[in-house]
Amino acid sequence: MGSERTELAISAAPFKVGIVGGGVAGATTALKMAGLGIETLLFEAGDSLVSGPPICHLHAGGNLYREISDEQCIALLEQSIATVRAYPDTVNRRPTVIAIPTTDSGQPEAILDRLETLTQHYRTLIAQDADNEVLGTPEQYFTLYNEQDLARLAKESLPENPQTPDEWLIPVAKYMPHDKFKFPLVVVQEYGLSVFRLAATAALGLEQSPHCSVHLKHTIIKIESLSEGWRIGSIDGDGKAQSHDVDFVVNACGFRTGTVDDFASFPRKRWVEYKAAYVAHWPSQAGMWPEVIVHGDRGTPQGMAQLTPYANGFIQLHGMTQDITLFDGGLVASTEASAQPDLPQHMVVKAGGGWEWPEIRERTERAISHFSQWLPEFEHAEVGGKPLCGAQQIPGDDPSLRAADATFEGERYARIELVKASSALQAADRILAHCEQRGWISLPDAWQNPTLPLTASLKNDEIVERAQNIARGREYPDALALPFPH
Repeated sequence: MGSERTELAISAAPFKVGIVGGGVAGATTALKMAGLGIETLLFEAGDSLVSGPPICHLHAGGNLYREISDEQCIALLEQSIATVRAYPDTVNRRPTVIAIPTTDSGQPEAILDRLETLTQHYRTLIAQDADNEVLGTPEQYFTLYNEQDLARLAKESLPENPQTPDEWLIPVAKYMPHDKFKFPLVVVQEYGLSVFRLAATAALGLEQSPHCSVHLKHTIIKIESLSEGWRIGSIDGDGKAQSHDVDFVVNACGFRTGTVDDFASFPRKRWVEYKAAYVAHWPSQAGMWPEVIVHGDRGTPQGMAQLTPYANGFIQLHGMTQDITLFDGGLVASTEASAQPDLPQHMVVKAGGGWEWPEIRERTERAISHFSQWLPEFEHAEVGGKPLCGAQQIPGDDPSLRAADATFEGERYARIELVKASSALQAADRILAHCEQRGWISLPDAWQNPTLPLTASLKNDEIVERAQNIARGREYPDALALPFPH
């Protein structure tokens, strides 16, 4: 980005930002701001960064959600492209198969117009900036397969290193009964993400920055308004009270965002939803699998099923039923009395890792059984670890919202309300633009480039090594931290 002067933000007076919450939203904002030379304080209650709800894919076009608007899908596509450019070493580069079962009332044709719209928008984004071509060529964005195509592919040998959509679809054609689905099936360039490599990238990037102070194991107990800024009060891991004055606050507390809104006396409507994804191990897995999404009506016994592959036969599973990924009482709205929805305490405990083994086994086995309806061989899978779980916030009145980023209260307070991880970079950019418009900072010409200066020089090997250490520390299999295909 040029000389030291041109690659850093310039401020007429010292400008300090306090970011509360070290999830993907807070960590990404810290990386962007500190990389621009803005003095940044990052507060995280846990002992490491990026440890929130299960993150497993980009949502590059919102194709997993047939009920959302085209506008949200286009926003998710743009945000996902930026995420791949910002975090290239966190991406698991395999496609996703979208299938509609014969038992479902939906029709494949319902998403075809959307796919064409997304392809055209992807083509436009590449014309604007060639570096946006991160999901293959526009012609490769999606591929359709009819029943005859699957019959043909079922006769092919399983490839060791699949490259083309045809090759990725071979195991699906061989092991998923064709009469269970409506046609065409779709193979879309919807890639995976590793939450552990995201956490590793954020930690390594911020550790080398002289402009960011990371405060782990800090519980925020108050936020007080000053004449030109805020005073953040916290309790550190040793139980000592600390106080920090900042010029601007970013509330990035995930499903606890309402708690900080309450400290600052800012009312806000939002939902909080608790979800869990399950870790299975499939030792008898044949071939290298894509992600497979089987559409279904959310909350019903035939809710959407999702099989997300990782290295060494480990699989992450969602089943959008009350007995698997969703929970009775797990979707809660804020009230006039508080901006923080009151999630049941047993779910808050689970979000912190407090699962009992019998429930882990029971819900994981239900998830395995749910997907085995369409993949009989998968019944041989076994419990592979504790669930990846957490709660996500959904701003406003519509619990189906999927594309959200930053909002503001007054001039010196922003909140980031992500529903999907890929929205984090856009939220950070929106906050930077807000600060520049008020004359607090002057940004260089190339500041909106998605590449993060603090992480651009990181080596894949060091990211993977740190990610494996993080996975072990959180008691998950190393395989979830490895690149896939591996």
